[in-house]
Amino acid sequence: MQLKLQKEDFGDAALIRCQGRIVLGEEIRALQHEAEEIPLQGKKVILELAEVSFIDSAGVGALVRLLGVLRAHGGGLKLCRLSPFVAKVLEVTNLRSVLPSYASEQEALQAFGQAPQREKESFESVTTRIVCTDDSHDLLAYLKALLARSGYEVLTTRRPSEALTLVKVTRPHLVICGPGMQANQVAMDGLRSGAPGARLLLLPADFSAADAGHAGTHLVEQVRTLIAS
Repeated sequence: MQLKLQKEDFGDAALIRCQGRIVLGEEIRALQHEAEEIPLQGKKVILELAEVSFIDSAGVGALVRLLGVLRAHGGGLKLCRLSPFVAKVLEVTNLRSVLPSYASEQEALQAFGQAPQREKESFESVTTRIVCTDDSHDLLAYLKALLARSGYEVLTTRRPSEALTLVKVTRPHLVICGPGMQANQVAMDGLRSGAPGARLLLLPADFSAADAGHAGTHLVEQVRTLIAS
């Protein structure tokens, strides 16, 4: 189903009601376009997701990235009335505290005036460093939020030359390469030779378009196994 968006003023926030799928491609671009039309400075945005039937990894990354942009301009993002699918995705990926959600639009609006809650302690050692590289902003945003909530120190970059510098300087335990980076054979050869002591994890081609909950939990399990070994 094509993503349908309805925007309205809600108190001193902009409310965007979403219906359909938040997925890689036109759907994410439509949501980003709708958000970009909102004046950024100090803007509060509420996404109502009661009728969102599916969200993929890129979709979650797009929400995380929108949150960062709004916060950087003194605003914020809240979710409300999550559909069962979206609620499950945020639960299994441990991202409910990253993307706060509320039972109603009014509760979400009121939450903007509350002090932010401290995040729970992470499960892993924060000394474990991971470099993630791909050409997609949204994929990198999802990976950073997902892995940081699992307790890892995460560095991301879209530039092949910067990725090579990062692995040489920071000596990560693991390097995760998205499909976009894997298409650059020269960059991949450089990463393999530049970080001989690091594990290399290649994401499948359909990672961005996969069920965000399934893809995210599977990735965290892979990361834990690779680092433990």
